[in-house]
Amino acid sequence: MANPQHTRNRLLDAGENLFFNEGIAATGVDRVASEADVAIVTLYKHFGSKDNLLREVLSRRLEAWTQHWDQALSAAEGPQERLLAVFDAIETFRASAGSTQWCCFLATASERPAPEKGTSDPVFDLIDQDTHQVQTRLSDLAREARCADPDAMASMLLLLYNGVLSSLLRGAPSDPITHARRTAQMLLNSGTDSP
Repeated sequence: MANPQHTRNRLLDAGENLFFNEGIAATGVDRVASEADVAIVTLYKHFGSKDNLLREVLSRRLEAWTQHWDQALSAAEGPQERLLAVFDAIETFRASAGSTQWCCFLATASERPAPEKGTSDPVFDLIDQDTHQVQTRLSDLAREARCADPDAMASMLLLLYNGVLSSLLRGAPSDPITHARRTAQMLLNSGTDSP
């Protein structure tokens, strides 16, 4: 008898690979089940629907991303390096994560209509959670780095962060993480208070 956790992980791996290399809308549950080498009924037994599978894939990605960022923060020396650690985290996350064209959260947001006001969508809730985490952390780290306007600095770094993720899809410029980190360092040099 197959190990249920192993089967679940195979389904998550297959869903992640197909959703974010071939497209969410273009990938049917039959294709995910085939890639995971399970019956469609097994996919539904574990997740109940394609949306639930997508939500679990995103939840797993968010957890992994958060761990990489936490590790980069722990390794950083000093407040400015902690603020720039988001770029180190992108690099280590990309090196260890499964193959995808770009950011899974941006890919999902680009393929899925936003829920109407007053309604909830568990998948979009995860997209919002990711966005909120990045914004909040960057603002907190900008305060720690004594930026003159921490919220403005966080917004600029969020634009650089999103630019890196988009550049990974475009394939240009080459090495967007290094370019973004250098740009962020220039912003920090011009926007921090003296100790």
